[in-house]
Amino acid sequence: MNAEKPKRKMAPRKAKDLNLVVTTLRYRLKDASKLNLLDQLARSVNCVWNYCNETSFNAIRNHSKWLSAIDLKNLTSGSAKELAISSVTVQAICEEYVIRRMQFKKRKLRWRVSSGSKKSLGWIPFKANSIQIRGDRAIYRGHEFRIWLSRPIDGRILTGSFSQDARGHWYVNLACEVARIENKHQIEEVGIDLGLKTSAVLSDGSVIENQAEFKKLEEKLGKAQRAKKKKQAKKIHAKIKNKRRDYLHKKTTQIAKKYQTIFIGDVSGKFVQSGNGKSSTDASIGVIRDLLKYKAMRHSGNCYEVSENSSTITCSYCHKKTGPSGLSGLGVREWTCSECHAHHDRDINAAKNILRFGRESLRATKVA
Repeated sequence: MNAEKPKRKMAPRKAKDLNLVVTTLRYRLKDASKLNLLDQLARSVNCVWNYCNETSFNAIRNHSKWLSAIDLKNLTSGSAKELAISSVTVQAICEEYVIRRMQFKKRKLRWRVSSGSKKSLGWIPFKANSIQIRGDRAIYRGHEFRIWLSRPIDGRILTGSFSQDARGHWYVNLACEVARIENKHQIEEVGIDLGLKTSAVLSDGSVIENQAEFKKLEEKLGKAQRAKKKKQAKKIHAKIKNKRRDYLHKKTTQIAKKYQTIFIGDVSGKFVQSGNGKSSTDASIGVIRDLLKYKAMRHSGNCYEVSENSSTITCSYCHKKTGPSGLSGLGVREWTCSECHAHHDRDINAAKNILRFGRESLRATKVA
């Protein structure tokens, strides 16, 4: 659990109509004069979150009872008026708390801190009936917030939140139900192998390069941190994040438009734990996977996550496990199959195997 704020994954929620998907739009707020108000509302949100955390933990410890979202809503009933936040926001906090507790399988989550060096980033959730959008203004509980309307707000608003980044900038995030984009895909299927050297390699040989945005600015960031220039360091971190996400958004959109069915390997996030933390962050394996899942749906396609076990050591022609294995084999980027003598690029071969695994998995599902 991130101590600063609960983060929502960029994944579509279930829509009632199969032709509808849910996408999240994010807009930065203009009004610097309203920041104090948002900070005050965020402190109230932290108060409700911490109450849910403490009450839920005591119920588990003393009575072996796991409080549901309904239980927490009943216990926090009437607190909205005193805290000067919407009752709908209080309910959304209770729901989010239970979701995160179940997701991380913990009896107690981290506290949300309102001050000090470990201050949590601001977060104010809401539902559709407590927010209004009029042109370039978002209206919450009678307060108007001007936004940078970088793109039109499409579809029906379901939920959303105000959120703060490390630099103190505030944003409004809107989860909107929108229609699928009718898209004529050029190619029916593709397999994708995720990695570190290259962020992703496709079975047809296409590549999403690892731009290594962190490494490009690592020296500059280090100087700012050693000089204790916190604002400059935060600005550099934000620049790295924004450039990386902009690049990945563009690349994954191209893939979602081009391929009808996408099979992506279930590579483990343990890269971070194996001494490859910086490379893994730059490669953004998890981000690519999440972007492809919801963008494929948005563009009338499908994206499936399949097991990539043995994909790098299995020949994609004869299906024999003849490739280099173990730690010593990680540096081998090309190899020749000892059975059929086919020559392979390690990553393209893995992507081809992931494509085959995905096809077999779909056939097995249809038979079942």
